[in-house]
Amino acid sequence: MRMRNLLVGVCFLVQMVLVSGVFGESSWQLRSPSGEVSIKVELSGDGGELSYSVRLRQDGVESVMVEKSPLGIVRSDQAFVEGLKFLGIKSAAVIDESYELPHGKFSRYRNHCHEQVLAFVNSAGARLQLVLRAYDDGVAFRYRFPESDAETRKVVKELTGFKVPGEAEAWMQPYDDPKKYTPAYELLYEKVAVGTTSPKESGWAFPVLYRSEGNWAFIAESGVDRSYCGGHLAKEAPGGLYRLAFPTATEANGQGESEPEWSLPWATPWRVVIAGDELADVYESTLILNLSEPTELTDVSWVKPGRVSWSWWSDHASPVDYNKVRKYVDLAAEMGWEYSLVDANWTLMKNGNVHELIEYAKSKGVGLLLWYNSGGDHNSVSERPRGMMKDKMIRREEFKHLRDMGIKGVKVDFIQSDKQQFMQLYLDTLADAAEFEIMVNFHGCTIPRGWERRFPHLMTMEAVSGAEQYWFLSNYSAASPGHNTILPFTRNVMGPMDFTPVTFTPVTYPHRTTYGHELALSVVYESGWQHFADSAEAYRGLPGPAKDFLKAVPAVWDESRLVTGEPGEFVVIARRKGKLWYVGGISGREGASKLKVDFCFLPTGKFEVQLVGDGEDERSFRAEELTVTAEQSRDVEVAALGGFVMRLVEVK
Repeated sequence: MRMRNLLVGVCFLVQMVLVSGVFGESSWQLRSPSGEVSIKVELSGDGGELSYSVRLRQDGVESVMVEKSPLGIVRSDQAFVEGLKFLGIKSAAVIDESYELPHGKFSRYRNHCHEQVLAFVNSAGARLQLVLRAYDDGVAFRYRFPESDAETRKVVKELTGFKVPGEAEAWMQPYDDPKKYTPAYELLYEKVAVGTTSPKESGWAFPVLYRSEGNWAFIAESGVDRSYCGGHLAKEAPGGLYRLAFPTATEANGQGESEPEWSLPWATPWRVVIAGDELADVYESTLILNLSEPTELTDVSWVKPGRVSWSWWSDHASPVDYNKVRKYVDLAAEMGWEYSLVDANWTLMKNGNVHELIEYAKSKGVGLLLWYNSGGDHNSVSERPRGMMKDKMIRREEFKHLRDMGIKGVKVDFIQSDKQQFMQLYLDTLADAAEFEIMVNFHGCTIPRGWERRFPHLMTMEAVSGAEQYWFLSNYSAASPGHNTILPFTRNVMGPMDFTPVTFTPVTYPHRTTYGHELALSVVYESGWQHFADSAEAYRGLPGPAKDFLKAVPAVWDESRLVTGEPGEFVVIARRKGKLWYVGGISGREGASKLKVDFCFLPTGKFEVQLVGDGEDERSFRAEELTVTAEQSRDVEVAALGGFVMRLVEVK
């Protein structure tokens, strides 16, 4: 099905589709523009209870991707669970809009769907609307309370569930129990049987990827705003029914409420199911972005994606030493990278200060990014600067000061909760940063939920078990090769991912991946700021072809395509910037293998390919050149846990 079908014309009259979706007063079906994806809502006649299901139709055959699943929501003052009556179809519309973003998997996006709003009333006369959207790559729904009342209400429970077909296999991440540095979406993804109980009391995290009868689906949420909390899934999933759960009460040192409160009218975030017959339908989907609010910023010319040198990974104490961090400014200048990040405790810098470093970086044409602790009483991490991001007045003064000094962006760390109070902190930080033209990276954080459409200066977010775990996690070396091949289809589908890739140096727990595998992560993972995390010495010591590739590879893309992949096994991704194409492939397999690259993503013409892959051992490279066309394919040999990159230039 893939995203190319978004460009196919609607093959039937839209209004007929919307009207014919009504089967009576107890069943409604909304189909996507192509008719291939649909969501069906049912109202039981005996109990007045709502449910839904999601279907995928290919070549006349319909597959159930989400079986009949419960709907319903309970406020502190009203319940919308049973005894519901249908009032009518409030509205039916076609949404078809285009927008551009300065970074992401694509530069241009199309938000094209059918929308239908169903209106209900409970036995007490309170009203509920169910907003449905059907896209060619999935469906989404949200609850809306349409009445107007300035008095705040609390949602105490959502009955929303996702009934995954029993024969499906799933890739899931536990939602971590609260501790000093958690929850922060930094556990490893696991391949599990549907219905498996989470090993963590707090449950399972969004997103969920699963395969059912050869088709693929992805469960997530999007469009979380200041009026709601972030959600995840409950620990138990009897019969494959995953229920929505609110944040754990003890998150953020117990600060804030788990249950959201707001006045009416009020809408929940979107509950999202991406579906397709190919894994590419999930990888290439932009549904999470399309469901987000469009930006209100009229000028985003100051939002500049780029590559970043970073000293902390190789030397944790380096930010307090001017001479050490200056080396990374020099590295960025030598490599042609746009930025250098100065991490925790830079306010304690010796042998110089941050003002001198700013001037030095300016002389080298390198922009500086600075780290901040988000705390606050919501974390107990002592690293500095601390206490400047939580309070609005102090935060705005700091952003103004940073702008005046010439700082380009900030990394804000340790907001470890999905409670409403902290969703507000994320969004308020982004709103204030925009006013002072400061770009933002969140670490120790939640997953992105489409926010980079509303706030294009949100360059990246961590929320991943990334390369820093080679320092801290004992089982990371063994798990990382397979884990790396799962992330493009899970975490990175949610939005930009600050994995801090391309590390070669052995640390506490050495890499098992090859140098070719590590180099390929620069293409395989998408992030508006791509932080290359190894030492200046490691990058300077690379052989010419590998170093030249890191000098050339961009962090901003016009187009991204899945070439081939299997979660936990391998992945090959092609990306375009202008007329240049880049390909990255990695293997999580224990033995040597071949990864097939079908060049059908190329336009007509011949392309010269510069390939850098695995050498004679895991710590060396090989380089070769070849010429290809869109009609050709090539099997690239990779070592065990290996990888490769390609840079393709059209032959004039």
